[in-house]
Amino acid sequence: MTQMLNRREQTEVEAPVEVDNRERLVRLAYFVVVVLILAIVTGFSPFLGVIAALIAIVMLHEFGHFVTAKWAGMKVSEYFFGFGPRLWSIKKGETEYGVKAIPVGGYVRILGMSNIEQVDPADESRTYRQKSYPRRLSVAVAGSTMHFLIAFLLLVVIWAAVGYPKPTTTIGTIFGAGAKGGELSPAQKAGFKKGDQVLAVDGHVVHDWSSISPFIKAHADQPVEFIVQRGNSLLKLTAVPSKIVMEGQEGVAIGIAPKQVPDKVAVPAAFWHAGGDLWHDTYLTFGALGSVFSPGHVKDYAGQLSGHGAVSGKEANRPVSVVGFVRVAGQAAQTGWLDLLLLLVAINIFIGIFNMVPLLPLDGGHVAVATYERIRSRKGRRYHADVAKLLPLTAAVVSVLLIFGAMTIYLDIVRPIANPFK
Repeated sequence: MTQMLNRREQTEVEAPVEVDNRERLVRLAYFVVVVLILAIVTGFSPFLGVIAALIAIVMLHEFGHFVTAKWAGMKVSEYFFGFGPRLWSIKKGETEYGVKAIPVGGYVRILGMSNIEQVDPADESRTYRQKSYPRRLSVAVAGSTMHFLIAFLLLVVIWAAVGYPKPTTTIGTIFGAGAKGGELSPAQKAGFKKGDQVLAVDGHVVHDWSSISPFIKAHADQPVEFIVQRGNSLLKLTAVPSKIVMEGQEGVAIGIAPKQVPDKVAVPAAFWHAGGDLWHDTYLTFGALGSVFSPGHVKDYAGQLSGHGAVSGKEANRPVSVVGFVRVAGQAAQTGWLDLLLLLVAINIFIGIFNMVPLLPLDGGHVAVATYERIRSRKGRRYHADVAKLLPLTAAVVSVLLIFGAMTIYLDIVRPIANPFK
């Protein structure tokens, strides 16, 4: 988000300083190599990969603003990852690119994002505030657009290259313990083995796993005959469904679960499915954002902060900070590509929506200001909103976000949510 919370740079012009960029680049490269080696040696590489993905997401967001601002004829003076002292930078044309010491975000500096910013008169015609409404709007929404584009492309990769798990009629797991400790499950008693392919149940031919579980549940404490293929042999096995514990839940079953295989589609179909998923996930995210601020969730959140009243399982429904997200995403990376990619899809959709909240310093605030100015403008007379009047509200929004962010970081450190992928 251009010049928004945690990504907004001060607009003071810095005095030119002669620096040895080659030395700084060598030091930066040395630091990166050391971090990579330590990550590999300590087994931290999945988490490092997640951090790299977050950095890419941040900079792609800013790249959206950068490209559209250049296209609109605005002057972009800086494009940086990080804040604080410069570690390394290089100037190409009128824009300085580089890395700064505090890696908590990124920013792109576009001249004249507000009416109170002091700009060299020679550059005034190339400021954000002097451009037409469509061009200002394109720059303001570019960050969120990039997030939705990233989410869409990740969904395409999932459908075309990774695949969603699809149950087969082959047994992938056999559960050992029944409802009573040490008791064998009906599947074990009947002699089922991992890799058996279920062909028929009580004389009914089986085409997919979805027809097996309902049949078993409907025949509790009754013998059920299974025809399975094991290697080149056909076997007849009889099991009596009963109440057993599977994956932490008790229900009528015999204790078998299907083998999952990735279900992939061709690239054209992947684009079609990705579009549908993006629409569906965006709708669900709107609903989730609304529920976060419901009285019940606020009460649960307050209870977790105070250390009292937290209910088991509800911690997983609370918002997480960057610390919590890195931990959860690292856990997802250890289970496989699908969970990690779906998590990255979710965070991109969330940021894309949240960033459009019509309050400064979010990008949605810039959209709201530009739209208000467009409505108030008359033919031949351009209206400029007095952004100074919005500074108290902007300061309040920033304060709320900082406090909320600090609280989520605190919870993610002292009361981290359980691994949701186990």
